[in-house]
Amino acid sequence: MAQPNTAWDHHPEPLTVTSAPVPEYGSGSLADLLPTLAAGLGVPGMTAAISELTPADRNCVFLIDGLGWEQLRAHPEDAPFMTSLLATSRGGTGRPLTAGYPATTATSLASVGTGLPPGVHGLPGYTVRDPDTGGLMNQLRWQPWTPPAAWQPYPTVFQLAHKAGVHAAQVSSPTFENTPLTRVALSGGTFLGRLTGEDRMDLAAEQLAAGDRSLVYTYFAEVDGAGHRFGVDSDTWRGQLMYVDRLVQRLAEQLPPRSALYVTADHGMIDVPFDEQHRIDFDEDWELSAGVALLGGEGRARHVYAVPGAANDVLTCWREVLGEQFWVASRDEAIAAGWFGPKIDERVYGRIGDVVAAARDDVLLIASEREPKESAMVGNHGSMTPAEQLVPLLEVRS
Repeated sequence: MAQPNTAWDHHPEPLTVTSAPVPEYGSGSLADLLPTLAAGLGVPGMTAAISELTPADRNCVFLIDGLGWEQLRAHPEDAPFMTSLLATSRGGTGRPLTAGYPATTATSLASVGTGLPPGVHGLPGYTVRDPDTGGLMNQLRWQPWTPPAAWQPYPTVFQLAHKAGVHAAQVSSPTFENTPLTRVALSGGTFLGRLTGEDRMDLAAEQLAAGDRSLVYTYFAEVDGAGHRFGVDSDTWRGQLMYVDRLVQRLAEQLPPRSALYVTADHGMIDVPFDEQHRIDFDEDWELSAGVALLGGEGRARHVYAVPGAANDVLTCWREVLGEQFWVASRDEAIAAGWFGPKIDERVYGRIGDVVAAARDDVLLIASEREPKESAMVGNHGSMTPAEQLVPLLEVRS
């Protein structure tokens, strides 16, 4: 993957759709992790897609929200334990995984839990159009409420593992126990809510030991929150990184025999400066808003829904205005390029924008009036740049 270029005058030609660095679906993406572990546990129908991983009887996935590969490597002094594990990433190759597109929490958690790419599980963005209602659906907050099983009908890997006799458990904040996102992405086996990070680590280790074959998931959200509010090089962000590094070590030191701990993330993050050059305001740009019925996604990964008959004009305009900083594709071009995976379910097709725009440079397409909170965030993510897309897969074995 090429590093993003922040200069606006270095790209006289629009970026081509095929130049976007597509995630490694089928061999090295987040969607491939749990199926690989479950295959090693003998769960029927699962495929060991990440060939570098060696099976273990007890597997724990610790997902740190917002801790990308590049951010971890840039802060060795704040995360000494995880830094010491960098060479173990992806089965000892020292390489990262790719999150999947877009690199955002709802999409990535669904990919992790179902073992399916976004084009199949059907959560292809932060907000997307519901073809049944014509309105925007926020898939992280699940607003407006939509029947979960209809929106994402596939079983999770945890459900399949539990059915196959594997001890499956999720250890997370009690806040997430009954959310629709948990239901469609991470349910199956036993959910155990604990408030403190230390309690989660201790309980995750206990749950690993509770079965001869175990699949355990645990989660930490605060690195992402600190990055959004203060930036990925702020004192607050560094403090959260230090804390979660100690949590990883705490869990690693308690692993029962025949266990493998995998530390990964749902996406990375970049800080975007607060000026007009780096933050383009859709709500104040008549060119970009012309012919647009709905603006979905987020600042670095937009779904654009055109009024009937205007899709081609919107695509042309967006390429002319943004094409030197964003990969701008029609729905069919993005699908053909594999942005959302090798397959698109029919029910998912209309959720993808008529136009899809993914940032290559350090820029945001904000919407200050309709998305005031999101538009004010320091740290952002969603696109296919290394800072956002690459995530670790650190490994500890007992």
